[in-house]
Amino acid sequence: MVRPTQQLHAHREPVPVRAAATVLLLRDTDAGLEILMTRRSATASFAPGAYVFPGGHIDAADAAAARIAARRATQSTTQHTQAIAAIREAFEELGILLARHADGRAVCADEVAAMDRNATAGTAFADQCAARGLVLSADEVFTFAHWITDRDLPKRFDVPFLVARMPEGQTPTADESEQFEPCWVRPADALARHEAGSFFMIFPTIRTLQRMAAYATVDAVLAACAPVAGGEEKPLWTSCPRAGLLKGEDARYMEHESPFGELALVCPDGQIAHALDWQSTQPVALLKNVQRLTAPNPSAMTGPGTNTYLVGDAATGYLVIDPGPNDAVHLGRLMDATQGDIRLIVCTHSHADHSPGAAPLQALCAAGRKPPILGLSSAPTARATARFSAERELADGERLVLSGTAPDGTPITHTLRAVHTPGHAANHLCLVLEEDGLLFSGDHILNGSTTVIDPPDGDMTAYLDSLDKLDAACAAGGIDFILPAHGYVIGFARTAIAHLKAHRLKREAKIAAAMQRLPEGTPEQWLPLAYDDVPERMWPVAARSLAAHVARIRQLAEAR
Repeated sequence: MVRPTQQLHAHREPVPVRAAATVLLLRDTDAGLEILMTRRSATASFAPGAYVFPGGHIDAADAAAARIAARRATQSTTQHTQAIAAIREAFEELGILLARHADGRAVCADEVAAMDRNATAGTAFADQCAARGLVLSADEVFTFAHWITDRDLPKRFDVPFLVARMPEGQTPTADESEQFEPCWVRPADALARHEAGSFFMIFPTIRTLQRMAAYATVDAVLAACAPVAGGEEKPLWTSCPRAGLLKGEDARYMEHESPFGELALVCPDGQIAHALDWQSTQPVALLKNVQRLTAPNPSAMTGPGTNTYLVGDAATGYLVIDPGPNDAVHLGRLMDATQGDIRLIVCTHSHADHSPGAAPLQALCAAGRKPPILGLSSAPTARATARFSAERELADGERLVLSGTAPDGTPITHTLRAVHTPGHAANHLCLVLEEDGLLFSGDHILNGSTTVIDPPDGDMTAYLDSLDKLDAACAAGGIDFILPAHGYVIGFARTAIAHLKAHRLKREAKIAAAMQRLPEGTPEQWLPLAYDDVPERMWPVAARSLAAHVARIRQLAEAR
């Protein structure tokens, strides 16, 4: 866990969340699946003027209405109450009633019209239904998604996005108070109209419609939400988005999106204070003791560029991780950012976008204060363009300590532990900042892509074993964040490692299947079969990792 003393921004407690529920009423048409949406009042305190799905707060009386609501065996008490609240809100806002008579007969439109939509919520609604012998169809309402309002917003809700089939014979009529202009719309059309500026929606609505657009029918949606036999009912996803600044504007991201981890590290309480724009002119502060300066070498292989990390502060001096290519401007910026007080230089591995800047950076430092260049020297298997010689080899588990005293007299220590992680390169290592639970992963783990394993210096078995080693290190050290050599900070460290390993093994299974399909084939023939989901322009790069997988598959076969 990051030390509070190293956070850039004073903590601000987010507004507490309130329980709510919303429902996506669905129908099938010849043109495809449609969803009922309405426009919120322009004076609403939350999302004014936005097109939304009907819904609102969960009232205490919604739980009491369980006495007249049908329930699935797999539906939890909470899910049941949420469904009841969504049914009530759909009735109050749109005059739609998800209910049936005790004998199973559908409720007709005249019966719904005779009920009072303006009665006090909760018990009054349940009493009206009970007086007519109606059973709320809560058993026909399923959970699609679970959204928790972003931490930066002044009003926050904990709200399931439920789904249900629109009842036959009923017509939505807005209450003209909270909701206006009910309309049926295909998810793709709603998204296109929003993009054109004529159909304003907020972030959770947009993301939900993007996911909903993948379904062709109401049955397909309901089937996706139904629990697996013997399992519990769960939403397809849960998200509490985070916001940062991109081109000066607020930009929001879900947990699986690349910037999310960086925003969680820099602004854990959700303040919109971190710029996500990639640039190479100024270091980006991630913590008080961690800065990132991205080298000006963007490409298909390096993404926005190679990240150089500066660990330390004015009191302790700085350790430089991966000084990058031999770029005089980049190295000059590193000197400016550290005021020349560089105590140690560490290269995670020998590749040309990571280590060539080490010796020139060292030469820029003042005489008598030349920082040692540490790491692992390249193996004989390294390509001629990826040679590196460490002045001192770092032992596996060796600790590098920066220490000093703050202006107020407080001692400060930053400890980085080396972790040998061969695989991407034979001489690859990672570093753990122990006091703050951070993993500097070099090229072993990247954000937004998988690293290339290029034999003979790269080895797939060693790579997978190193992933396991890093997972163990994260578990033992409480590491939540990974700082890669390319891309934003990665959150949920152990989950990211697990997904990466699963992706590698899935790819290996496709390669093995291609080899079985064409037992006399060549790597050039297996490549299109195993990487059919990768753009063809990337196949020359993918061919290197394919070779690593093929070597591993054959090694495993020989060992049986």
